[in-house]
Amino acid sequence: MITSQIPAKLVAKVQPPNARTRESIAVALKQFTDRGWESDVGFIRPDETAGPAVVHQLRSTNYDCVVIGGGVRLPPRNLALFEVVINAVRKAAPGAAIAFNTGPQDSADAAARWVAPGSRSV
Repeated sequence: MITSQIPAKLVAKVQPPNARTRESIAVALKQFTDRGWESDVGFIRPDETAGPAVVHQLRSTNYDCVVIGGGVRLPPRNLALFEVVINAVRKAAPGAAIAFNTGPQDSADAAARWVAPGSRSV
């Protein structure tokens, strides 16, 4: 997520991530840092705790953008989970842009489509 006060980003990921996904997320976090943005990663379970977990994390600070990962939105079986995540973001961070990546490697690019140039947050 991106904030105007504290730069940050949240990538909603279904947990537990495998080693390859963890490595990709590390690359993504570096890309955010390289742009001068602070970032957060949130892992959610694909169950009834997903919405409350997103709300809890989003209320921890002000975010300008939330990047939702493909693992949440792409598998057809995750349609209901995707809806829960979107509605949790709208509830907890109504002013935050919502961006979508194709994978962790392009999370910073996804956020950059919605973040003003020169912003310190994502």
